[in-house]
Amino acid sequence: MKISTKGRYGLRAMLDLATHGTAGTPVYLSDIAKRQGLSEKYLEHIFGALHKAGLVKALRGRKGGYLLTKQPDEITINEIVTVLEGPCSIVDCVTDVKSCPKTATCVTREVWSLLGNKIEEVLTGFTLASLAERQTQKTQQNMPMYHI
Repeated sequence: MKISTKGRYGLRAMLDLATHGTAGTPVYLSDIAKRQGLSEKYLEHIFGALHKAGLVKALRGRKGGYLLTKQPDEITINEIVTVLEGPCSIVDCVTDVKSCPKTATCVTREVWSLLGNKIEEVLTGFTLASLAERQTQKTQQNMPMYHI
């Protein structure tokens, strides 16, 4: 399984929104694009899917932009990735038993199912809030120390 740029960039953009969209202040997509070094047009496509799934809301007008629909600690990484990439299924036979005639007796299917469950478990274990906290820690650790 490989997460596409849609999933990776979408997660980065949602993390940016969680970090900069505090106190109910909408965030412009152009600002997210600049901070993240991403195409604004590509982000429009990504945010369309996130909006349709109910993870973000769009406010139109001069003071418009995007807001999260829930608190960052209520949005898991799994939710975001699933919206943008689809459900985590390593092989087709895990979700569609009719896709393979050996499904009932195949022990490798059990491995693929377990692996998919573990990936989902890891992604569900992180929220936007926990990633934002980790990002702040990493940023602070890598800031140069100035002595006066």
